[in-house]
Amino acid sequence: MHPLDRPVWATLSTHHGRLAEGGERARRFLRDVNVFASACDDSPGALAALADLVRPGDSVFLLQAPPITLPPGLVAVREAKGVQMLAPSGTRFEPADEEMTPLDDADAAQMLALATLTEPGPFLERTHVMGSFLGIRIGGRLAAMAGERMRFPGYTEVSAVCTHPDFRGRGFARRLSAAVAHRIQARGDQAFLHAWKTNHTAISLYERLGFRLRTEVNIAQLGR
Repeated sequence: MHPLDRPVWATLSTHHGRLAEGGERARRFLRDVNVFASACDDSPGALAALADLVRPGDSVFLLQAPPITLPPGLVAVREAKGVQMLAPSGTRFEPADEEMTPLDDADAAQMLALATLTEPGPFLERTHVMGSFLGIRIGGRLAAMAGERMRFPGYTEVSAVCTHPDFRGRGFARRLSAAVAHRIQARGDQAFLHAWKTNHTAISLYERLGFRLRTEVNIAQLGR
């Protein structure tokens, strides 16, 4: 199986191992970093190990190309379809411009507030430590941002692309997505991303940037 088919496992077992809990069969992100979890495969032992990572009253999100098999003792709270898009080698992206600034720990509260308002995907108190982020400020306010999420050998995900409602229509999402993808390419990785299958606006934007559909993905929130 290609690492992109099970990207959560690929990132938790490589680049983000320091931000994970679990073992050789199943892992999840630390609870203040992200909500994603994954088994290494769908064997009974791996699924049981995944179930052990979910406490009563807790939940995790799975994202993968293969159909999701429920681990013992867990139920699907929500299920949805998404798409995974990949930038072909040689795709040209515009680099960051002077209006963009790197975001770090000092910006964490504003990043969380913007993501909570706009809901680009799961974003918690320390999601920003998963990779580098760029933002655009207007009048001291964080108007838009984009950054990196999953990362494993050869691939890095563009994620958390969002714009405050007060500043939409100015092309910030397109520019920031391109700048993040440019940085990913500059270090020799291919950029990829995910979107809800029904989010035609986002999919159209990413297609105009040069991303192409690789596969549909299954997404589920599992609870005990």
